Amino acid sequence: MISGRVRPAAAALVLADGETFEGEAIGFLPPDGLTTGEVVFNTVMSGYQEVITDPSYAGQIITFTVPHIGNYGVNENDYESPRPFCRGVVVRDLARRRSNWRATDDLSGLLRTHGIPGIAGLDTRRLTRHLRDAGAMPGAFGTVDEVRLAEAAAAEPGTDGINLVASVTREAPTTVRSVGGARRIVAFDFGIKATIVRHLAELGEVTVVPASTTADEVLAMDPDGVFLSNGPGDPEPLVNIRLEIAALLGEVPVFGICLGHQLLAGALGGETFKLPFGHHGGNHPVRNLITGTVEITSQNHNYCVTEGSIASADLTHVNLNDHTVEGIRCRDIPAFSVQYHPEAGPGPHDSRYLFNEFDQLMAAFRSPTRGRDLIQGGVFEGTDSGVDGGHS
Repeated sequence: MISGRVRPAAAALVLADGETFEGEAIGFLPPDGLTTGEVVFNTVMSGYQEVITDPSYAGQIITFTVPHIGNYGVNENDYESPRPFCRGVVVRDLARRRSNWRATDDLSGLLRTHGIPGIAGLDTRRLTRHLRDAGAMPGAFGTVDEVRLAEAAAAEPGTDGINLVASVTREAPTTVRSVGGARRIVAFDFGIKATIVRHLAELGEVTVVPASTTADEVLAMDPDGVFLSNGPGDPEPLVNIRLEIAALLGEVPVFGICLGHQLLAGALGGETFKLPFGHHGGNHPVRNLITGTVEITSQNHNYCVTEGSIASADLTHVNLNDHTVEGIRCRDIPAFSVQYHPEAGPGPHDSRYLFNEFDQLMAAFRSPTRGRDLIQGGVFEGTDSGVDGGHS
């Protein structure tokens, strides 16, 4: 016994390359004693509940780099989706006691309630350094022997080439009432976060639709704008979604975030590639090439748009860590997107102005002089730095 509690069962994490880490089982204990997924690391200092309930982590095991997790518990208001879609959680030290006036449960309770296994007590610093050097990779953890874990890790397919959006999108449209503006917005649910919906609702009424919704169905709703949400996994297999987005371009203003950014790029003929270990955290510096300012951003993606692959769009934002594409805007049609998360749940609020830019774009498109308005509309003015032209 430890402080009146039953000693946790010994567990281990084994990566596909054979690297092994020892720890203790937390959260939900699966009947077969193991769980598998693609192992990634996240560098946020707080906001673990929002991270775990972000549908973009479907198919993945989340490693938190901050050592102490669970200190302030969890609550009903900080869920980003009705349930977590991640495969598991890895932490260094799980707090035994929550301490926050908003807390209604502890993190371990959330994991047990939603059937999410976890492992604690291992060296997350060593694990993070290994993933940084070797790249994100499949892994398996649990209470079974390491031979079985190694076999399970080797058999885990990861996220490449898999349509994970189908596992997280809603089955039917949902309408969220406006809390401010008068716009009518259709938001595609590729794994949309609750914080994004709240920001869109400040602009107007939001109809959140399944990922399989067609362009004709969207246009029949006569929206002022269309939003392409975040979501999990590889954009490559989402061929039908890209075709429907392409049919919307030029018909209605479009704003995309994260996977929505990648899908917009694909609809424009752009290419994507997988990053070695992805961008997962709340402290990534991004330069706005139009204003010259640096924004500290929240990010969660494994794939990225290839610079130079879209002739009809300009580069608007670039990642200062690895100089990858973080934002584009089309020259001839009302559409733009960013790779990071301006809604920042969790994370800094530096980039929330992009929702106002979407509002301005919708207003300009409805204007009788919309051609002139779109050209002169602030962030949509021309720039010499483009996706097809490079950057400094």
